[in-house]
Amino acid sequence: MSAPLPRSPLAPDAFPDLPVIGGVSFATAEAGVRYSGRDDVMLAKLAPGTAIAGVFTRSATRSAPVLDCQAKLGGNSDDGAAIIVNSGNANAFTGRNGANATAAVTKAVADTLNLPEGRVFSSSTGVIGEPLPHDRICAVVGGMATRLDPAGLEAAAHAIKTTDTFAKGAAGTVDVDGQTVRIAGIAKGSGMIAPNMATMLVYIFTDAAIEQPVLQTMVSALNRTTFNCITVDSDTSTSDTLLVAATGASGIRITDANIGFMSMLRQVMMDLAHQVVRDGEGATKFVEVSVTGAASDADAHVHAKAIANSPLVKTAIAGEDPNWGRVVMAVGKSGARADRDTLSIWFGDILVAREGWVSPDYDETRAAAYMKNPEVTLHVDLGLGGGTARVWTCDLTHGYIDINADYRS
Repeated sequence: MSAPLPRSPLAPDAFPDLPVIGGVSFATAEAGVRYSGRDDVMLAKLAPGTAIAGVFTRSATRSAPVLDCQAKLGGNSDDGAAIIVNSGNANAFTGRNGANATAAVTKAVADTLNLPEGRVFSSSTGVIGEPLPHDRICAVVGGMATRLDPAGLEAAAHAIKTTDTFAKGAAGTVDVDGQTVRIAGIAKGSGMIAPNMATMLVYIFTDAAIEQPVLQTMVSALNRTTFNCITVDSDTSTSDTLLVAATGASGIRITDANIGFMSMLRQVMMDLAHQVVRDGEGATKFVEVSVTGAASDADAHVHAKAIANSPLVKTAIAGEDPNWGRVVMAVGKSGARADRDTLSIWFGDILVAREGWVSPDYDETRAAAYMKNPEVTLHVDLGLGGGTARVWTCDLTHGYIDINADYRS
């Protein structure tokens, strides 16, 4: 797509003020992978001793960079590290060419920054099935290495966009024994969002010192209630990657017992996850689906995803129609345990249905007025147990079709 897409009506007013994270610096470049007139490659250089954790798509057709990252992840290292990302081409479904392209890019970075190839992580996002013009990326690595800037995270966020209408960033600080630990991250994602691990591309950096196994446990656990609880269109990407890097530059050591750090990392992850939903292709509504009373948390999650992924529910929300029958349909088809006669539904604080029947106090006019809000909550109680879940999604409009019908044009 050549023309810039209009900014999402759900976008934040401005890109946040992200703190500089000690031990990491960034650079971007215009390589012309697919786009012209904009930077489409970002490079992050990480200090020696940085621990890196990650989660990746479980797609059976995952991309060459994902497979390469998965093979390299794990363990501590005294070496530095690097992350290189290109937009415009996913380097997925490209066979041996894909693996060779990934190897060429990571080798170029390793040689330029004097790093082991095993410490260079790459990601690619964009069109599937087209060979990655890796020579264009390799050609700009040297120049990026001369422009590395600790304050370059915002530029990096712009460089990794595809159909995103705004760059996504989030940050936070936490006090640990009277000292400040900083966390900052960026993400890209707008369509092909239905995570089965993490989602889209996400890169988070902290100056805390954390052992890799501890960091990996944290990231995997927090992912389950953040990135794995969003959906735009029910389609899981071939390229989903979340990397979290702890540089240790602050000298403040974090263990798995540090609830404050875990809470702040979750807040940053949740912020980025919600921004992806707010930039859902063609989205005009931000939707929270809350499920309680399920037989288990796992069942609650299944019901919530069924509601959030239903095209009929999503189009009703787009049309500002309080069509609670579509919520009933989505619960019934989910496959998780449900009982018609114990089911209750709310739109916001409006009780729509109770124990398997429309509420006698239901006011259609009031419900229709509620659906005009840019942020909508659907709450379902199954009346079966203590299982709960929350999932976030957006509406489905004709804008989604417009964007994806000519994505490769």
